[in-house]
Amino acid sequence: MVCHGHPLIQRVFELHEKISSLDSLKPCKDVDTLFTQLVLTCMPHGYHHIDVNRLCKKAQEMRSDLIRLCGEAEGLLESHFATILGSFDRPIENLEIFPYYKNYLKLAQLEFTLLTQHCTRVPNKVAFVGSGPLPLTSLVLASNQLTATSFHNYDIDASANSKAIQLIASDPDLSKRVLFHTCDVLKVTKELEEYDVVFLAALVGMDREEKARAIEHLGRYMKSGAILMVRSAHGARAFLYPVVDVHSDLGGFEVLLVFHPKDEVINSVIVARKY
Repeated sequence: MVCHGHPLIQRVFELHEKISSLDSLKPCKDVDTLFTQLVLTCMPHGYHHIDVNRLCKKAQEMRSDLIRLCGEAEGLLESHFATILGSFDRPIENLEIFPYYKNYLKLAQLEFTLLTQHCTRVPNKVAFVGSGPLPLTSLVLASNQLTATSFHNYDIDASANSKAIQLIASDPDLSKRVLFHTCDVLKVTKELEEYDVVFLAALVGMDREEKARAIEHLGRYMKSGAILMVRSAHGARAFLYPVVDVHSDLGGFEVLLVFHPKDEVINSVIVARKY
C-alpha cells in the first residue's frame, strides 16, 4: 500500500495543508504559487507508477479533498480570465492571455489527432459537457481543426455560460456554430442522439460515482457509433483530477484507445465508441 511515507505523497500532503489554509482560492500570488508547485510535483512522468487506488485511507481522503480544491480553483481562474477577456472588443483574438492557453492548444491538437484515428468523417455536431466560463477546447477546435462543425456546450452554471457567450459574441462565425445550454446533462436525453462526438470534461463528476453516473447516462442516450472523448488522469497526476477506470466505468462503450501524455498536458485521454 502506498501511503504518506512516500516522498511524493508527503509533499502532496504538505501542499494540501497549505492550500486548505488559504482564505480564498481566487487567483492571487499565493494561490498561483501553491497550485503551480502542486502541478510541478505531480507532473513528472517518473511518477506514472503511482496507483492512487492503493493509497491508505488518510491519503485517499486527502486526494478527494485536493481534487475538489483543484476544481474550485480552476473554475475561479477561468471565471477571472473570462471576465477580463469579455472586456475586449475581440475576446477570441486575445485568448493567449490565459496562462495555460498553450496547454489547451496542445490538448486540443492531441484530442483531435486521437479522434481522427477513429472517426472516419468530420463530425457535424459535437457536444462538450462541462464547458465552464472559458470553453477553450471548443473555441480552439472550432477555430482551428473543426472549422465547419457546430459545438454545443453544456454547463449547469448559468453565469459560466453567460461569460462564455461574451467571448464569441463579436465573431460572426463562432457565434453561429458555438452554442451554449444551461442544464444538468443528466437531464439531457434525446438531444444526445444528435452528436457525432461528445467530450466529457475532467471535472464533470468530482468523485468516481458521479463520473460513472455521467458516463452511464451518456451511454444510454448517445447514438450507436458516436465517439466519447473522456479526460482522466494517470499516476501522480490523479492527485489533480478524477480517474476513469476503463475496465469498470465505461459500460456501453468500446474502449478504442487510452493515451497518457508525458509532457505538460496533464489529462489522459480515453477514446470510446458507443455500442
